[in-house]
Amino acid sequence: MKNIFFILFFLITNIYSQKPLISTDYVEQKKWVDSVYNNLNIDEKIGQLFTVWVATKYGEDEIEHISKLITEHSLGGLIFSLGNIEDQAIAINKFQKLSKVPLLISMDAEWGIGMRLEDAFSYPYNMTLGAIKNDSLVYNVGKRIGYHAKRLGVHINFAPVVDINTNPRNPIIGSRSFGEDKFNVSRKAVNYLKGMHHHGIMGAAKHFPGHGDTETDSHKTLPSISFSKERIDDVELYPFKNLIENNLDGIMTAHLNIPNLDKNRISTLSKKVINNLLIDDLGFEGLVITDALDMKAIVDFSKGEHPDITALNAGNDLLLMPNDIEKSVKEIKRAYQKKKISTDRLESAVKKILYAKYKSGLNNFKPVNTDNIIDDLNQDIDYALLDKLAEESLTLVKNENNNLPINISDQQSIGYIKFGDDSHETFINYLNKYDKVDHISTDSILSRANLYDKIIIGLHKSDKSPFNDYKFTLEEISLINKIKNLTDLTLVVFSKPYSMLDIDITGIESILIAYQNSDIFQIKAAQAVFGGIEIKGILPVTINKKIPVNTSIILKKKKILSYEHHLNKGFETFRLKKIDSLINFAIENEMTPGAQILIAKQGSIIYNKSYGFHTYDKNIKVKNTDIYDLASLTKILVSLPLIIKEFENNDMSFDTTLRDLFPELELSDKADLKIDEILSHYAGLTPWIPFYKETLDSISKKQLKKYYSNTKTESFKVEVNDGLFMRSWNDTIFKRIINSDLLEKKEYKYSDLPYYLIKKYLEDKYSQSLDVMINTYIFSKIGANSLSYNPHKNENHKIIVPSEIDTYFRSGIIKGFVHDMGAAMQGGIGGHAGLFGNSLDVAKLMQLFLQKGVYGNDIFFSSDMFDEFNKCHFCKDKVRRGIGFDKPEIDDRDTITCDCVSNESYGHSGFTGTYAWADPESQLVYVFLSNRTFPTMDNRKLIENNIRTDIKKIIFN
Repeated sequence: MKNIFFILFFLITNIYSQKPLISTDYVEQKKWVDSVYNNLNIDEKIGQLFTVWVATKYGEDEIEHISKLITEHSLGGLIFSLGNIEDQAIAINKFQKLSKVPLLISMDAEWGIGMRLEDAFSYPYNMTLGAIKNDSLVYNVGKRIGYHAKRLGVHINFAPVVDINTNPRNPIIGSRSFGEDKFNVSRKAVNYLKGMHHHGIMGAAKHFPGHGDTETDSHKTLPSISFSKERIDDVELYPFKNLIENNLDGIMTAHLNIPNLDKNRISTLSKKVINNLLIDDLGFEGLVITDALDMKAIVDFSKGEHPDITALNAGNDLLLMPNDIEKSVKEIKRAYQKKKISTDRLESAVKKILYAKYKSGLNNFKPVNTDNIIDDLNQDIDYALLDKLAEESLTLVKNENNNLPINISDQQSIGYIKFGDDSHETFINYLNKYDKVDHISTDSILSRANLYDKIIIGLHKSDKSPFNDYKFTLEEISLINKIKNLTDLTLVVFSKPYSMLDIDITGIESILIAYQNSDIFQIKAAQAVFGGIEIKGILPVTINKKIPVNTSIILKKKKILSYEHHLNKGFETFRLKKIDSLINFAIENEMTPGAQILIAKQGSIIYNKSYGFHTYDKNIKVKNTDIYDLASLTKILVSLPLIIKEFENNDMSFDTTLRDLFPELELSDKADLKIDEILSHYAGLTPWIPFYKETLDSISKKQLKKYYSNTKTESFKVEVNDGLFMRSWNDTIFKRIINSDLLEKKEYKYSDLPYYLIKKYLEDKYSQSLDVMINTYIFSKIGANSLSYNPHKNENHKIIVPSEIDTYFRSGIIKGFVHDMGAAMQGGIGGHAGLFGNSLDVAKLMQLFLQKGVYGNDIFFSSDMFDEFNKCHFCKDKVRRGIGFDKPEIDDRDTITCDCVSNESYGHSGFTGTYAWADPESQLVYVFLSNRTFPTMDNRKLIENNIRTDIKKIIFN
């Protein structure tokens, strides 16, 4: 008995491996197929052959028309096209309910069901996928498309396209092809098919025997292919053979004139092509499907034959989109009755369709569940995969003199010109996230080109359809030829590679093919230009002799921040939703008018979002480019790097005393205070001195005229707010600090005073202001262009978020002027406060710290030196601080640092409602910026409710 079982098992599995329409439960499948077939009359059997086109976009009239065809002709299947997800799901359920035999639902969803449905997700075109070296990503595309199809009640996808696109003038295949390399096309197609199989979705490869080298469109006329049988066998048939070996379910036949295969008939109607070549010679036992029978190649060139009859007799099983269904049904029946179609041929075709239905689960049909279906077909996992696909497809095909990536620290002048007829804003916006890039009009470029070290031209052509125009205009070609003689030129092509056919590439330094123009491709290309991501794509087609198929110039990622989908870094969506809820709760409860949050993981920004408004008036929404008063983040973003530099130069050490920095302090009680104590807030310095109060009337609290003026003069140079100037107070501030009392007991006590002293020391030593020093040393070299002091002088005021309505010192709105009173009295440039910026540029500095002094091509300080600053030097005395950095709490106290991070982590908080933290263990960076002090710093709700820390816990836990 056991032997019989194993023999049966072997036979069934062997049948399954050879016959793609056979299910693992073959015995039950055969019973069902035979039962259904035997219960069909001749009209119903004929009806099973036909699959009719449906577009729910056309509303109830279309639904009623199709319903009538189903009931009158017992249609075998439907091919869905134009419409939306919900309407299609509802229509499928209605049509299935009407049908005696469950309908085989199909779609042309080559790049996903978004190819047909307006609110569904779309993956990139095949040519874009053809540029990806990692074939497993194409498997994942097939898998996701398979999931989408299954969720929507679709059973077979007429994909993948496996035409070898060796003709760049092909008007109908082009970007629908994986390329011109038969091996690459074959690998991609097999992976795509296997991905769909994961979810039980059948695939139909097309267009047999190969539509890749034609110059006409079979929708409009009959294309001809003159290749020999040997060439067709070697090239065009290669991917079909491989797919057949990998359990290909279906093949769609092409409407082609191929004299060397059949001189007399169109390939779809040719028994030599279908029965003899495909079925007999290649051994294909799956479903043979015609291309649409309403196409001009069939309608106008079928030589008086009825194409449906001829197609069926040629070996096609499923007759797709007949030109006239009523006529087709009658003609098939008449031919059957006249024995022009044999019973065996009809039975074979119908049973293959029924086998396919069983394999698709239609023996146990379940209606499409419409609950949450739109969200199910547009999931984060799809966007995460799209992110990877766009990144890995980017292909560098020319790079003279290592022109790319652009080195930010070279501080070159860069211009960008937009070519093409589609959107470009995302590209230029993301270029500017790395460095300042000017957008130059085509009208002015020739007069301005020599002002720039580098020019980037982006060709932006719509990718809403693979058939859209993709070429440069004659005017654009002329401009390229002129610009390349004036400066270094980079072309970034957001279109198919064939757009380069008309371009003389001589003199162009770099050519980057980005394939498509949707936002994600623009985002990835901008990163690639600056080295934010690795470029590793391979060219799927030939551009010219100098740039042949499979060209691939690899550029490694630099140590700068990039952008990546959060799921690709293992960061779950639900955590981001919790962050959204928490910050929205804070804004609704007036803990802050608005905020920016940024999260980076493993060197990639996975979240950068703005919330709320500049003020509670809700007139200006916060944007990612808006700048906040960073308050005490200034300590670690400005003063600390400059101090580390002093250590690297051996001009300072942890044992350095204030006497060493300021010899005039020889007799001061602060002379022997050491740098490590001072910067760990363990030197006994007074926490805060309200210097500004000395300049106010003791009774009225108004500004004393001897210190302030509404007019700038030689005596009143220090602008503390718009239209308010005061005398220089730096010397007085220094005296007040030196003369201040030390704490009676040496203990941890946070103080701003050390950074006043550090500022004075550095500025005196180098005869430069702190802002110039830090900008020259770091900011300008890492593209942190929003980080600056006194933005009221230079920035567009619309992007500056106000910090307070000051009623106690400066009597006005504080916007673009530092909120901190002491820093304001220093002209807005403090070592402890005064820096403004957005979350992105703060993150660049935090990433520099995380990389222990390295950013891009530059090493700003050594990793060993950074480690010394990141140590807790006085942990034994219950002082959690590092040198300059805040650190995790030593005991279990729940402070703003939280216990959710490693002991190696570090950061700082700021009085205005700012926060920045980095953890080497998790490789996470967190930046929170807000103006909780607006309209008054007395609003402590953000602090009391631990919003910044609670968000930190969500991120780091």
